[in-house]
Amino acid sequence: MQKKLDCLRLKTWFLAEKRDLPWRQTTDPYAIWISEVMLPQTQVAVVIPYFLNWMQRFPTIRHLAAASLDEVIKTWEGLGYYSRARYLHEGAKELVARFDGELPRHEELLKKIKGLGPYTIGAILSFAFHQKKAAVDGNVIRVLTRYFGLEEDIAKPATVNQLRHLAQSLLPDEEPWIINEALIELGATICQRKARCHAC
Repeated sequence: MQKKLDCLRLKTWFLAEKRDLPWRQTTDPYAIWISEVMLPQTQVAVVIPYFLNWMQRFPTIRHLAAASLDEVIKTWEGLGYYSRARYLHEGAKELVARFDGELPRHEELLKKIKGLGPYTIGAILSFAFHQKKAAVDGNVIRVLTRYFGLEEDIAKPATVNQLRHLAQSLLPDEEPWIINEALIELGATICQRKARCHAC
């Protein structure tokens, strides 16, 4: 029989131990989009001041779309991966032109926005709109492969797709976004590259 995830224990742990992060204090889809684009391959402590400064400079999608690319790049300066900033700027312009400056709450529409991949779409749908949609990043991949003893090559798209389906199947009907965030938190703080199994 397939091993199951104890969502209740995971949820209890997360609610007690979660880090206090500024993007967790909002369900604004735009703020969540920005944080999720900033976070990959970057330490949370580094991202926090950039996120707060960005949201002050460009508080809405319309503000971002109206800014010059030079201003956007200058605000992003130091985070690296500058293509992300360009995609954010292009995406904001597209959202103003096509969706009245709002991020849509439908997956198929989000897929049409430049720079939005499966993880970011899942995060927006889950954390902003509280839909039952998996958000599978590197942290979640690490947790699931270890917990379920999966040995497939995670560099292969087919394996990542399999893990997305697995993550989706694990989500409860009640407050699934909390389990999404708890899996990410578990991977970020305990089930790290060098796992702290004794603390799990």
